[in-house]
Amino acid sequence: MARSARAQEEIRRFLAIGAVQVAELDLDGEEAVLSPGPGSPPVTHGEVFVLVRRQGRPVGTLLGHIPEGADARAVLAARARAECPAVERPAVERPAVEAVATGAVAAKAAAADAAATVEPPYASVVVATRERAGQLARALDSLLAQDHPRFEIVVVDNAPVTGETRELVERKYAERVRYLCEPVPGLAVAHNAGLAAVRGEVVAFTDDDVVADPRWLTELTAPFAADAALGCGTGLILPARLTTPAQVLLESHGGFAKGFTPRTYDPADPPVDEPLFPFTAGRFGSGANMAFRTEVLRSVGGFDPATGAGTAARGGDDLYGFVRVLAEGYRLRYTPYALVWHHHRETWRDVETQAYGYGAGLTAYLTAVLVNRPALLPAFLARLPRGLAHARALTAARETRGGGTPGDHDVRTHPWPRRLSRLQRRGMVYGPVGYLKARRALRASVRGAG
Repeated sequence: MARSARAQEEIRRFLAIGAVQVAELDLDGEEAVLSPGPGSPPVTHGEVFVLVRRQGRPVGTLLGHIPEGADARAVLAARARAECPAVERPAVERPAVEAVATGAVAAKAAAADAAATVEPPYASVVVATRERAGQLARALDSLLAQDHPRFEIVVVDNAPVTGETRELVERKYAERVRYLCEPVPGLAVAHNAGLAAVRGEVVAFTDDDVVADPRWLTELTAPFAADAALGCGTGLILPARLTTPAQVLLESHGGFAKGFTPRTYDPADPPVDEPLFPFTAGRFGSGANMAFRTEVLRSVGGFDPATGAGTAARGGDDLYGFVRVLAEGYRLRYTPYALVWHHHRETWRDVETQAYGYGAGLTAYLTAVLVNRPALLPAFLARLPRGLAHARALTAARETRGGGTPGDHDVRTHPWPRRLSRLQRRGMVYGPVGYLKARRALRASVRGAG
């Protein structure tokens, strides 16, 4: 097929992608409870993306079809009960590879069990934003509804053009939310400003385009109280809406989710199924749902200000933070029970920008890690051949893949366009250049301010 004809076919396929409803199904008790996702209308017939809960905790997702006239709750409950696992021990970690329970594995399991009952530490939530007051208000409403016993919220207004964000915080949220203005643009810069200001033992970061589950902060921060060697935590990110082809396409290929099995990544006991550890930091989680022990993140200098959205590097600030903490010997825990609902980008142009930005952010963060922590270079070079193979697989055009199991969250109901794969590769080539450009821009801004 000629390139132009192939491109036209990809566009046709993309535009033919239909909307998918988003819902939650709680199987606790004899009567399953079906409810729409945050901001979604009640479920009717058609395609439905469903988060399944047991005992209130996320255990899997389903993509179901409700025939016209059928009872949506009954249809989805029957399938969910057959396919989604029961929660036996809510916070216990299941090792990814079968092995004899060594002392290290047993210690991790004990810490996971303790996290289910221990009181979470005093926490700070940092939300960086820029000229999106409407979305920010929705996010803040969900954060103020958290069941965490003691926390603060800090909003960082990054390089604002108007006073809209300040006005919102001061008018609607008064003393419940602290407002900071960071004039230098860049997500990492904004996060560092928040990091410098917080008072919590643990600092959590999320975005202004999420809706946080009421137990998000408790689930995300409790493991820090149970494990003194834990430096970082991440959680589950699911789509708040799937109304446009761009949103459905992204979620069809896994979105931001990392599965439904709790897992601890330990540099002292590297995972055998992650040969590129710790350099495939995208496997650990995403910046919309992450937390750090405050003193640990401060000790490594926070996030590299030349990474992240709003800089020439385009992204990678969150991945940089993960690797820097792991490189210091601290553990990272992924907790699927810590859930936020994310409002994905809506248009084809948005997805193009995102694909290029992901590629650029990946190699930009690796450049940043090696610049700031040169001692990691030998380990990086040893993993480079496999890393290149991983990059090729990551950016390959992916066809549909039927089936899937709850928790895989990657049924690939729509092919991944070749154009997006090419943009990811171009972004990877550009990433180191973008990082160096961002460093120069930061130096110039510091000189200008002086």
